[in-house]
Amino acid sequence: MDYFWILLRILTALLGLWLIIITVSAAIRSFVLPRSETVRLNVWVYTGVRFLFDLVARTGRNYAQRDRVMAHYAPVALVALPIAWEALVGLGYTGIYWALGEGSLEACYRLSSSYLLTLGTDKLRSTGAAALGFSEASLGLLLLTLLLSYLPTIYQAFSRREVTVAQLELRAGTPVSAVALLVWLQRNGAHNHDERQWAAWERWFVEIEESHTSLPILTFFRSPQAGRSWVTAGSLVLETANLLFSALEGRHHPQVELTFKAGSLALNRVYRFFDVQVGTEPSALQPASDPVEAPGRADFMTACDELLAAGLPVCPDRAAGWLHYQEHRSRYAPAVDFLARLTMAPGSKPV
Repeated sequence: MDYFWILLRILTALLGLWLIIITVSAAIRSFVLPRSETVRLNVWVYTGVRFLFDLVARTGRNYAQRDRVMAHYAPVALVALPIAWEALVGLGYTGIYWALGEGSLEACYRLSSSYLLTLGTDKLRSTGAAALGFSEASLGLLLLTLLLSYLPTIYQAFSRREVTVAQLELRAGTPVSAVALLVWLQRNGAHNHDERQWAAWERWFVEIEESHTSLPILTFFRSPQAGRSWVTAGSLVLETANLLFSALEGRHHPQVELTFKAGSLALNRVYRFFDVQVGTEPSALQPASDPVEAPGRADFMTACDELLAAGLPVCPDRAAGWLHYQEHRSRYAPAVDFLARLTMAPGSKPV
């Protein structure tokens, strides 16, 4: 019988050590490792919080009510992360204290909670346990400090993203459309030569790819205005480039090609991060009356008419242009559709 209890204490200590290691590893990979990596522990926390928010948001009678609910999801999930980390580390140390004979499981839980929060109100019996208490207090501070130190980074990335989103709305109207943006680019007859503007959008896409895969919770931070979305803004720039390639005559600047490639690559990498690695499914909060509809042939022809009326050189072979438009759109449409449903993005005119 004594051997059974010895074995049980060893297994409990090992289980506690394993909990501590995977939790600290999750924290480091979340905020310190400079690359995109799926952290399963974080995914479970985010998924659990998202499930609760989905339940509440489904009671909303319209998009505005659902949007108000989901605006709180990302901040709450981010705050829940260190709480989950601290809870798991506390459980891990509880098992180790019990294995060292520091008392009952309840007493060891009290000890762990005391040292995890650096209160130190309960005394440990042995020197080895005291060293563990010091390490637990250090880890407790480390886990909280990691999140607090990265909050400015998260909000700076969010702010940079939203500046471009707001600028696009000013240039492309409400609801935003690629036709309106192309007309704005033509303000000085320079729709083929506005290199600086397209270069700025390329940098924006590169930042989206880097920040939204290394800090995936950024994907779910909603714009300050309910009618805006970074997904809608990214789709708008790609649709504008697509129309420029497919509907207008003349040579376009190589920077437009670079921006289109950067945008397609960025949205597809964020899409694959959630859909393949994490297995996340798009939210079903956006019913059939709200989604962004894919443009049909009639929409493309209408867009061509609007561009022609605005004085832009529309390609005479519209049938070939439509086929060209469809081919280009296939490079980003699945990613845009997935991310729009995942983030509950507002609807917009596709062209």
